[in-house]
Amino acid sequence: MSDSSPVRPIAPAVVLDVWCELQCPDCRDALDDLRALRARYGDRLDLRLRHFPLEKHKHSFAAAQAVEEAVEQGQGWPYAEAVLERVEELDRKGERLLVEVARELGLDAEEFDTALIDGRHILIVDADQAEGKAIGVTGTPTYVIGGERLDGGKSQEGLRERVEEIADRLLAEAGQG
Repeated sequence: MSDSSPVRPIAPAVVLDVWCELQCPDCRDALDDLRALRARYGDRLDLRLRHFPLEKHKHSFAAAQAVEEAVEQGQGWPYAEAVLERVEELDRKGERLLVEVARELGLDAEEFDTALIDGRHILIVDADQAEGKAIGVTGTPTYVIGGERLDGGKSQEGLRERVEEIADRLLAEAGQG
């Protein structure tokens, strides 16, 4: 039996790794750019959150683990964005806020609490941080697209435009422009 339906290969998306820390005001400021990139490229841009908790922020490691629990529950980006919108509150409330945000998003808050206690996501966060250090990430946000590292921790000025230039070029090279 032959199938006459056309076979269309899945289009390879351009990958944008976003090295982020959920207690970082600069990462919060970058949200508008990330939302604009998502709106412009849709599924042609694979936006991947990578963890780079900084020692100067005492709740950033727990927040990274909490995001991984949100990923497990199908709400990684919405959760990360909700926590980033409340950077100052995270500084004051710590892990209480992480569980509170989970509850507000309709996630299993008890599972978040358990995940933070049992450390089930520590290896993912550690691996991201080690990879970030290996490629020269020193602050957040840092973007990696098409093998190029763009440091947003010093300034957000012109970063979205630079990411768009690289994404457009990569998509054109892949015949997806």
